[in-house]
Amino acid sequence: MRIVGLTGGIASGKSTVSNQFKAKGIPIVDADLVARDVLKKGTGGWKRVVAAFGEDILQENGEVDRAHLGQIVFSDPDKRQLLNRLLAPFISYGIFWEVFKLWIKGSKVIVLDIPLLFEAKRDRWSKPIIVVWVDPATQLQRLMARDRISEQQARNRINAQMSLDLKKAKADIVIDNSGSLEELKEQFSQVFARVAGPLTWSEFVLTRHGTFFTLVSVVLAVVACGNLFNNDGTKQ
Repeated sequence: MRIVGLTGGIASGKSTVSNQFKAKGIPIVDADLVARDVLKKGTGGWKRVVAAFGEDILQENGEVDRAHLGQIVFSDPDKRQLLNRLLAPFISYGIFWEVFKLWIKGSKVIVLDIPLLFEAKRDRWSKPIIVVWVDPATQLQRLMARDRISEQQARNRINAQMSLDLKKAKADIVIDNSGSLEELKEQFSQVFARVAGPLTWSEFVLTRHGTFFTLVSVVLAVVACGNLFNNDGTKQ
């Protein structure tokens, strides 16, 4: 199985690239969707976060007000780190479970769409790693326009993440999204050809079919070795 890591920064265009993979039939494990699930009312993640941040972060129906919680953690690095620590084990389990379900289905290539891929050390799970990069000025303008926020608010959100230049240095593949959508699609076509190519032997072994093939091979080898000897242990 080839587990591809996809990451970027806020307003870098990572979601656009993720949607391109979906359109090509590649299954996506979206860490943001997993994070939403682990914060649902009554879950273990919900209980930990409410205990740490108080009931002021809740809506009338008891669900977490994600926008309000976001304002809190984006303005306070310590609280942001606390939130990440509280939710990390639940998110990791959720991602693993989604990958396992796709493995059961026989998927050969999976894309992990994880904003905090490097920060949460989840880059160890994936190869190759794709970073969607954009120049700082363009990233700032796009974020302000998308979320209709001030320049300072946008800078706070950008600075809350690892810099895109550092992520770029850690990447196996970089998609530069500083230009037009057409330019992005052209780059994606090249990346897709590489990502969707034939699996290596080690990747094939990790697929459901590869695991079955390996087990059968081991059993046949054991049987063959057993047939070489008599019951008394002497070679036939």
